Amino acid sequence: MSASSKKIIFTGTQGDPLFANLELPDGKAKTYALFAHCFTCSKDSLAAVRISRALMAQGIGVLRFDFTGLGSSAGDFANTNFSSNVDDLLRAAAFLQENGYAPRFLIGHSFGGAAVLAAASRLPDVKAVITIGAPAEPKHITHLLKEKMEDIQSKGEAEVKLAGRTFRIQKQFLQDLDNHRLLKAVEKMDKALLIFHSPQDKIVGIENARLIFDAAMHPKSFISLDNADHLLTKQNDAVYVANMIAAWVSRYIPEVQDALNDQEKAYQDDRYVTVRETDKSHFSQEIIAGKHTLIADEPVDAGGNDLGPSPYGFLLAALGACTAMTIRMYADYKKLPLEKVQIKLKHEKVYEKDCKNCEDKNAKMDHIERLIDLQGELNDEQRKKLLEIANKCPVHRTLTSKIEIETQLTETKSVIDDMNSLKHS
Repeated sequence: MSASSKKIIFTGTQGDPLFANLELPDGKAKTYALFAHCFTCSKDSLAAVRISRALMAQGIGVLRFDFTGLGSSAGDFANTNFSSNVDDLLRAAAFLQENGYAPRFLIGHSFGGAAVLAAASRLPDVKAVITIGAPAEPKHITHLLKEKMEDIQSKGEAEVKLAGRTFRIQKQFLQDLDNHRLLKAVEKMDKALLIFHSPQDKIVGIENARLIFDAAMHPKSFISLDNADHLLTKQNDAVYVANMIAAWVSRYIPEVQDALNDQEKAYQDDRYVTVRETDKSHFSQEIIAGKHTLIADEPVDAGGNDLGPSPYGFLLAALGACTAMTIRMYADYKKLPLEKVQIKLKHEKVYEKDCKNCEDKNAKMDHIERLIDLQGELNDEQRKKLLEIANKCPVHRTLTSKIEIETQLTETKSVIDDMNSLKHS
């Protein structure tokens, strides 16, 4: 199965259709998570999308949804409150459970973090909870409403402008906030807890993280998001959070650890190499070969930062290393007095007219010059044999034989499904 983002619909606590995206990884997911977005945000906020997709890339399925009256979901936001948000979250978890995607951990951003903390104890299959910039009590958000608090209390409702959008806030919203004691729920949660918070958070102060951490029972962890803003608008911050989540949950969700063990076995297979872009330079690439990590780049005069060998540099390195290993293996087997092998290689494009055995003298071809230095008390016959063996190294044979390279695209598809079609997917 290719990675996909499925658009789905389920019914919220007030009977309205709620819209969601279910990010599914390639193959079988290690586990599933449920993501709750920040106050008046949506499932399509930068943090929600980037964290969900980064987790998907690590083999974890994630559902992110719009609370009632927000984003694509139907309903009147004015009729919602913290309690209804928690109930929407429980409805989302039930939907996943019914369709074979039972969430094993919850992720909540800001006000959504408060919601997952409140909901966690009502979801026995959930083993871990992650909060990002979460308030220690839901009523913390009233500081965003302070200019309209008097109108809301006296008139029963008022329009409030938040992040450039206007929302109608009713008195019942404030009353509901007063009824919740989130830290009491955290004390009784009985789930592993991971708290992310930025010391520079100007919306929800870092002191909230301390209050949540102190209230929670072990196991609990805290990760500081230094220099990150509250909404995690920088992509690097969101990807960092996702990477930390994927590593952390493996300690508390057995199926994730099992999948990581299988992945580790796959990484030990030398047939597989992963190459991916880094943010270090225009051409910089991270190469993961087995347990080893390397960097490839281009020279400065070619537009790179010269952080590592060029692709052709790695090609020559592969040929040189294989040549030296093959010579060493043969010399040791035959007990030849070979002390040391050194290979120097050079790659260039040359006109075929300079090639002794080429037909089209006007075309260019790849030419590799390989100089082999054999050190030791070797006679001429032994040196001649080792040169013959050098031309039999596996990489040499690969480069001089017919090679078939099969290339496919991995696509992230957007598929619109309703509940019934999702059940049969």
